[in-house]
Amino acid sequence: MRPTPLARTTPARLGVLAGAAALIGVPLAAGPADAALATVGVVQDRLAPTGMTAGSASTASLTLHASRCFTAKTVGVGVRDAAGTNLDFPGSASNVRICPGGATVTTGARTLPAGSYTQFGFWQDAAGGWHNLPSRTLTVADAAPGTPAAPAVPAPAQGKALTWAEEFSGPIAWGSKWTGDRSSAYRYGNHNPDDNKLDWLAPSAVTVSGGAATFTATPSAHTLENGEQAWDTGLLTTEYSSDGFQVRTGDYLEARVKLPSGTGAWPALWTWKDGNNEIDSFEYHPDNPNLLELSNRIRSGLKYHTDANAIAPDRWVTIGTYYGADSVDWYVNGAKVFSDGTGVGANWSAYPILNLSLGAGQYHPAASGSAPIAFSADYLRVYR
Repeated sequence: MRPTPLARTTPARLGVLAGAAALIGVPLAAGPADAALATVGVVQDRLAPTGMTAGSASTASLTLHASRCFTAKTVGVGVRDAAGTNLDFPGSASNVRICPGGATVTTGARTLPAGSYTQFGFWQDAAGGWHNLPSRTLTVADAAPGTPAAPAVPAPAQGKALTWAEEFSGPIAWGSKWTGDRSSAYRYGNHNPDDNKLDWLAPSAVTVSGGAATFTATPSAHTLENGEQAWDTGLLTTEYSSDGFQVRTGDYLEARVKLPSGTGAWPALWTWKDGNNEIDSFEYHPDNPNLLELSNRIRSGLKYHTDANAIAPDRWVTIGTYYGADSVDWYVNGAKVFSDGTGVGANWSAYPILNLSLGAGQYHPAASGSAPIAFSADYLRVYR
């Protein structure tokens, strides 16, 4: 990860939820806020998943647009069983800007028993009123006997099978699956001041809790060769592990991450081998809060992707990369946002790296002070 200098459907009248478990809209007394909302015209464009398998965790996504821009207090995906029990997907998004160009929200994952459910998108207005979008039936099928639970295949990976994954459901498998104390991308193995980084790699800086990994950076007792104070921080790479997994041409890699807010934070998902082979699924800097840097360092492809609806500090976002021979494609919350038209070639392979770097100030504000800086990841999955 080298530094880069910056340069539908028909609208329907919406009901209002009387409570979290209600599906049928209940009219409220008219007022100025209701009159304003009546002119918004929110439309549900896409709702996923279309089906699930019992025991297999799945996220949900909702794409919607409005006739004019406004900010919804909450947007999420609701699920009700036959008895009306609330089984919503967790992780509804807050303060979502919805415009005519659309917005996409991705939830957390959950499992459901086999059966038929009512599924729908919903949003909450600034006054606290709940509005449900058109509903449909969600069928959760029985898993075949003895079939292990597996995540639903995302749309960009249709036709591929999940071949490698890290769900962060238990302790980090240091040595066998992951390495955290060195990378050949770092000049000194565990640190690299040449790339405008303050990093000093410390496996203890990566912890797992509640099904997610947290990378926590703190000022270090180490001093870099250029005289700068280092920061102890976390990195995960399959390089040097006994498993030694590599992504290769034709694979689709997807991660769900929570972007950091601390000054100097520089998280990234990227690849490295033999002194390059670098594809950056994303790089992020909180001083450009709504921007992801997407880059192909092998055959020169770059895009600064901006989306205030999906990308922001302290927000979860799903980022995917398809490593095509002739074009690398990037996805944000399931939607393709960039194709570089150059690709990685037919015989490319490399080690995936997920890490939290700290910038030294050349291109973005440097990390300073003593407050910890955190970055989180829900999962990494490779489809082949």
